[in-house]
Amino acid sequence: MIPQDFIQTLLNRVDIVEIIDRRVPLKKAGANYQACCPFHSEKSPSFTVSPSKQFYHCFGCGAHGTAIGFLMEYAGLGYIDAIKELAAQTGMTVPDSAPADPQRVQQVASLVELMQQAALYYRQQLKHAPVAIDYLKKRGLTGEIAARYGLGYAPPGWQNLQAIFEHYDDAALVEGGLVILNESGKRYDRFRERIMFPIIGLKGDVIGFGGRVLDSGEPKYLNSPETPLFQKGHELYGLFQARRAIRDAGRALVVEGYMDVVALAQHGVGYAVATLGTATTPNHLQKLLRHTDEIVFCFDGDSAGQRAAWRALENSLAMLTDNSRVGFLFLPTQHDPDSYIREHGKDEFETLLQQQTVPLSNYLLMELARQHDPSTSEGKSALLKTAHPLITQINTPVLALILRKRVAELAGIQLAELEALWKIDFQRKRSANALQRAARPAPVSNYRRLLRALLFRPALAGELNTALLTLNQADASAVQGVIELLQQHPHLETAAVVEHFRDSPLMPQLQQASSEIMDWPDDFDALAECELACEQIETEQQNLRAASIANKSINSLTEAEKMELQQAAKRKAKTEK
Repeated sequence: MIPQDFIQTLLNRVDIVEIIDRRVPLKKAGANYQACCPFHSEKSPSFTVSPSKQFYHCFGCGAHGTAIGFLMEYAGLGYIDAIKELAAQTGMTVPDSAPADPQRVQQVASLVELMQQAALYYRQQLKHAPVAIDYLKKRGLTGEIAARYGLGYAPPGWQNLQAIFEHYDDAALVEGGLVILNESGKRYDRFRERIMFPIIGLKGDVIGFGGRVLDSGEPKYLNSPETPLFQKGHELYGLFQARRAIRDAGRALVVEGYMDVVALAQHGVGYAVATLGTATTPNHLQKLLRHTDEIVFCFDGDSAGQRAAWRALENSLAMLTDNSRVGFLFLPTQHDPDSYIREHGKDEFETLLQQQTVPLSNYLLMELARQHDPSTSEGKSALLKTAHPLITQINTPVLALILRKRVAELAGIQLAELEALWKIDFQRKRSANALQRAARPAPVSNYRRLLRALLFRPALAGELNTALLTLNQADASAVQGVIELLQQHPHLETAAVVEHFRDSPLMPQLQQASSEIMDWPDDFDALAECELACEQIETEQQNLRAASIANKSINSLTEAEKMELQQAAKRKAKTEK
């Protein structure tokens, strides 16, 4: 791992405004700079770059990071390559250094290398497999598209990978999902006699594989298992190749199979991606919404396709923004995207996409009416019960209000009756005052306030009492992590602190907190904010302690505990004055 001190020096020497402006022209907007976001389609700029804090944030899609993160996301560079490119621009040499966690870094590097070797082997095998080549030709694929997606072939046989891996008994082959170790201790290749689809992460590394049978064998598709490199709920097949096409088209098309993605690309529809043998997850949607505001789910028209669409709808509701558009396209029952575009071509497919995509709101109402007959009292009751948890997930007030009105109409009741039934009158009031609500910052925890102050002025970490951080909260854990980092590296600035937690579970809290300080003026009194947050955290903990003591029997209390209760009563009386 590259030393933190080097990363800090590098981020201090580069100017993120200059780095981004070379690729995305920026305009001055107060203390910051703005542009239309390069990671999703938009008409008015929501992409903001802070020269004082040296990071960017998009208020539309949530894209966020330092100069390193920008090069990774925009140019598709790996972490090390992004650092090397920035270093080259400043005349710095990236040092070779022992990693902070050598075992973990070596494990990941080893798996990446194994996956690359396996991908190369499968590609070479395809060249010498007429049966596989004929199969791909019959599916309408050319050598050019096969090369673009790195298609390969796993030949028949149980231990073919032994030819390229000298140590076939290496545990890493099992850990990476290339080899299976059965209960009797025998090893054999996971993928045999299948067309191989490498799954490429956004850093450009092969992280897993999908294998498709050539005939009617089962399973039709076989995927890599969960590994340190590959989590199917987070990855989308073809996204690495489709990024630019998604930006150009202004939409992403989500399909079910690897072959659908490749066939669509073969015919000029390069903005398709596929989930990896799992339902669409919020993580999938979050990734896509960083590239575009419009997502269309394209599924077969059969019952399985309908089920997949409904699951995608359920997971989309909480992710909707005022700018996002989600739709559903159902193909004729005899077709999947692969067969349809081969038979009808790109123009007819995109015409179908334009004319027959059903907006999420319409699909939701159609499905509610289909599942529960609104012509009967029982059906209306069931419809309202099903709709309630779905619509209350929607965070965009206007869309939520419109859907409540339409659900009320379906059920034959007034909107006020529905809102009283769902006990959400307050949502209507918030909707009516959307502009005022947007102007007021949402309440945040004292730990979030403390985290924001620390990111704004990292030097404050040296003055904090870490004994305060005893509550089991995500923001508290993030504060603890930042303090521990700054105790080891007291001279780190904001951008370097955020960059340090790139692959950490704490990153969401840091991203959120750092986005909230984008517009803080340089003279903001972070010390006062920090002190106030600490005082309130201490009071919260004292009150929790007092509440715990109050639950005890009077006879069992110690003198110290009785004193704590008296102090708590005084604090409460003082607060109520």
